[in-house]
Amino acid sequence: DAGPVILVDPMLATGGSAARAVRMLRAAGARDLRMLCLVAVPEGVARVHEADPAVTIYTAAMDRGLNERGFILPGLGDAGDRLFGTA
Repeated sequence: DAGPVILVDPMLATGGSAARAVRMLRAAGARDLRMLCLVAVPEGVARVHEADPAVTIYTAAMDRGLNERGFILPGLGDAGDRLFGTA
């Protein structure tokens, strides 16, 4: 047993990329799969659990939801823009 696999993403918004990553990690043999994020919304949590209800999600904050563009409200802004200075 390889032990737990931790999927890390700063923000769990729509959950699309996280759900895809969960499927890929399961296909690679991950059994004890956990997700760690700073901010999540109910829509993203639901999407990940639709892909795999056994994934445990740890988050520092649960924001209220998504806007019409799929951005977290109130949110922190785009994590990629913040990391790479592109905004």
